[in-house]
Amino acid sequence: MDVKSFRKSGHFPSLLSAFLYFDVSFMIWVLCGALSLYITKDFGLTDAQKATMVAIPTLGGSIFRIPMGILADRIGSRKTGMIGMGLTMVPIFWGWLGGTTLTQVQSLGFLLGIAGASFAVSLSLASRWYPPQYQGLAMGIAGAGNSGTALATFFGPQMASHWGWHSVFGLALIPLTLVFLVYALLAKDSPNQPAPKSMSDYMAVFRNIDTWWFSLFYSITFGGFVGFSNYFSIFFYDVYGDKAVAGGLSKVEIGYLVTVTVIAGSFFRPIGGFIADRIGGMRFMLVLYSVIALCAFGVSTMPGSFMVMLLLTSIMMACLGMGNGSIFQLVPQRFPKEIGLVTGIVGAFGGLGGFLLPNNVLGPLKQATGTHVTGFIVVASIVLVVTLVFFAVTRSWKKAWATAGSGVNY
Repeated sequence: MDVKSFRKSGHFPSLLSAFLYFDVSFMIWVLCGALSLYITKDFGLTDAQKATMVAIPTLGGSIFRIPMGILADRIGSRKTGMIGMGLTMVPIFWGWLGGTTLTQVQSLGFLLGIAGASFAVSLSLASRWYPPQYQGLAMGIAGAGNSGTALATFFGPQMASHWGWHSVFGLALIPLTLVFLVYALLAKDSPNQPAPKSMSDYMAVFRNIDTWWFSLFYSITFGGFVGFSNYFSIFFYDVYGDKAVAGGLSKVEIGYLVTVTVIAGSFFRPIGGFIADRIGGMRFMLVLYSVIALCAFGVSTMPGSFMVMLLLTSIMMACLGMGNGSIFQLVPQRFPKEIGLVTGIVGAFGGLGGFLLPNNVLGPLKQATGTHVTGFIVVASIVLVVTLVFFAVTRSWKKAWATAGSGVNY
């Protein structure tokens, strides 16, 4: 790839702004998951209640993404991003100065979904600046902002162990304010920003079957990434923590393990977009889905060594991250004029997958069976079924898109 050509083809300050906005927002979005071992200790929750608590911010993100995507299409990503960061300060202040009951924690967690909705804004900001041949890479770089999850899982437990989990929310205001200022100074809406459409025109996107196929496929990759990111602290501590086995890992050490898996998913997202640009997103996704299913089956064997488990979960998260980049190599090609709204819809279903994974699969099955084995077998089986569906659907896509003759790898 010609780096100089890539930089000249778009607007790098806006791409950087999109990344930073996404990064700090993701850090804040997953705070409940990163601090789950400390928050749940205060309230004495069951396995199912723990899963619900860490899943609620993901549900909030799903709900807020569609209106944020529409807003980005209508008033531009720059203004929408600034609005989003301003509103995100509300639950941050609440978590810092309040959050004394489980209901309050769940409510502020839902409002943290505003930060999760940054996805629909930052990706549309980046996408509109770059031509089709660089969509995978540009969207991958902006989307690598999910690395903010690693900041939360690495630093959150350390700070919570010293100052308490409420203080972590207060400290999060510092990077959020700094990124707000950088974003306001550097971000620009692309001159290719389409004119605002009527709401009836936007609703036509909901009637397009491809919107729902993308939503299903992304609910596996992004849903898996964010769902596991939020739940792995609970999972690793249940299996390898100092309360589960003699000489087990501390809560801070568990945070390090989760951070490794999150970094794998975040780092490989732009790589996935780059590879998709080179060989085609459809072909690459079939490989990734297959590896994800195999890794999930491997996790279900519950290896005695946490290092083996870390390897399996890291490979799985890396493939989920690359899958996120690959799918969003395809979306802008299919919906170039409605990218904000479609990103919001697809992202919403990705977030919904992230909500259902811990809340409806892993947590309840752990409580019902007393083990995490069943949950991961179910996850692996679901991914296998979606792999077959993806293969069938993309066969028709290849024929239709080849006829269009865009010259872009699909």
